[in-house]
Amino acid sequence: MRQWTLQDAKESLSELVRLAAGHEPQEIIVHDEPAVVILSRAAYDALIKPRQSFVELIRSSPLYGADDVEFPRDKSLTREIDL
Repeated sequence: MRQWTLQDAKESLSELVRLAAGHEPQEIIVHDEPAVVILSRAAYDALIKPRQSFVELIRSSPLYGADDVEFPRDKSLTREIDL
């Protein structure tokens, strides 16, 4: 990720935007501290996209609602542990 001082970012805004639009995040430094990151719209949209809940994930499974799915149980004996 390329870093820019605020002054350089102001002077080269079109280049900064072109690079960010090409999916290369650009970081702007203010007073020797990282302040902001400029992203492409596609990268921003991917970051804010709502994530699927666990329930939605299960419901989107091709196995959801299937009656013939079997989960065999492990019938092995328990093992001893040292305390």
